[in-house]
Amino acid sequence: MANYTAADIKELRAKTGAGMMDVKKALDEADGDSQKALEIIRVKGLKGIAKREGRAASEGIVVADLTQKDGQTVGTLLELNCETDFVAKNQKFIDLAGEALAAAVASGASNGEELQAAGFNITDVQAAIGEKLEVRRIGRVAGEAVEVYLHKTARDLPPQVGVLVATDAAGAEVAREVALHIAAYSPLYLTREDVPPETIESERRIAEETSRNEGKPEAALPKIIEGRMNGFFKENVLVDQAYARDPKKSVGQIVAEAGGTITGFVRFKVGV
Repeated sequence: MANYTAADIKELRAKTGAGMMDVKKALDEADGDSQKALEIIRVKGLKGIAKREGRAASEGIVVADLTQKDGQTVGTLLELNCETDFVAKNQKFIDLAGEALAAAVASGASNGEELQAAGFNITDVQAAIGEKLEVRRIGRVAGEAVEVYLHKTARDLPPQVGVLVATDAAGAEVAREVALHIAAYSPLYLTREDVPPETIESERRIAEETSRNEGKPEAALPKIIEGRMNGFFKENVLVDQAYARDPKKSVGQIVAEAGGTITGFVRFKVGV
């Protein structure tokens, strides 16, 4: 019998949205290996799984700062989490996010632990509010130009989606539109070269196993697999994504037509 726990089942269900029995069968088949079980569920065709992986049930705010340093613009993005949307609207919580951001900019901290070590104190406000508060993550980009976009998912809540886009000087012309696109289409990587080799290997294996399970002809498999890999890149790689305002062109083409280059981006969505 495969070795896994109720916690393993709960975690895999949260990641995939799959039913209890499907998760148990996948874990049995994977001999308790959660990562392998995840691949098995994907191969069997559960829709939308990739978009649900890693989601967390949390509320909060995303805040951003742009600072000039050594001839470049440095953008800092910070996510502060709380337990309820009621607290997310609380002015003390919003003020705390601003203080955390200022401390991150001043200290150069790259995560909550480093921010705390630099002297940022969350305890007093946490005690006053009565909920668990956490600096979940801090991101940065730097470039000749950096565009920031903060988006409210509800009118009565603070921004819950934040995007930073770094470009060269020419790219600044279209950076705002690219930031809006990133907010809506949530790419994971800037270019294909940024996709980790192990991710490409895993996606290729899943594409092959899925194609075989669908009974595709052996001779056609290489072309089908490459097509599915291109689909993966077009969904997850920014410069390959169909541009939101003109889907006949890619984001990369839009930026190239402006004579510019995107050098980096960061996207945070609260709880995701």
